Amino acid sequence: MTQSKRFYTIPYFLWIALFVIAPVILIIYQSFFDINGQFTLSNYQQYLTSGTYLSMTFNSLFYALLITLFTLVISYPTAYFLTKLKHKQLWLMLIILPTWINLLLKAYAFIGIFSIHGGINNFLDTVGIGTQQLLFTNFSFLTVATYIEIPFMILPIFNALEEINPSLIFASRDLGASNFETFRRVIFPLSLNGVKSGVQAVFIPSLSLFMLTRLIGGNRVITLGTAIEQHFLVTQNWGMGSTIGVVLIIAMFIIMMLTGEKKKKGAKKK
Repeated sequence: MTQSKRFYTIPYFLWIALFVIAPVILIIYQSFFDINGQFTLSNYQQYLTSGTYLSMTFNSLFYALLITLFTLVISYPTAYFLTKLKHKQLWLMLIILPTWINLLLKAYAFIGIFSIHGGINNFLDTVGIGTQQLLFTNFSFLTVATYIEIPFMILPIFNALEEINPSLIFASRDLGASNFETFRRVIFPLSLNGVKSGVQAVFIPSLSLFMLTRLIGGNRVITLGTAIEQHFLVTQNWGMGSTIGVVLIIAMFIIMMLTGEKKKKGAKKK
């Protein structure tokens, strides 16, 4: 039985080795070479001493934090409300359904919505406010990025809320706790694992956004993802692009460690 289980795990380990470990090793290896193919540490030195790259790093973290915060503020009440509905699985599927649409198509759809002659400006013009420059702004970038990431935050929170034992909630109310106290002391703490998983699913991809920064933000929002794209496709400086990639990988690991589930000391091993 044990041998058969090991046999079925072979495809999994092959996938991890070929499409996760090998690319990471290649990126780390490439980061130690300059544009002429010479071994060097100057890429890391340039990154750590350049105000431009440090500014891009701050922008990436700042915008990723904002996107995660906005997504969490919208997603938690939505997920909580979904758990109270009769046909909650159907509504959850409708929320997840937009993730099946290609990201590029959604970006172009929002370009039409936020453009000068788009639906929002037509409405603003109708009510007398007048047309506004909505596209290629921080507002449009954050709005579109938040919209795209919302399903990835709702799903883990919804699952965490669904796994809460209803008897705990009933016990809290029987002991005299108000609805707010029950939420603060029982529901929210028990759903924190879902919140952490959602933060991972949103914050980590938001660090390396580049398509939306170009199409929706009009390159006014410059992040590390944009820099990687420029180095690989425009300047052909793969070493510097890989160096920035290594920085992003390290940042992702830090986020995973901070939001990961911690084992309690003294827990019994099964």
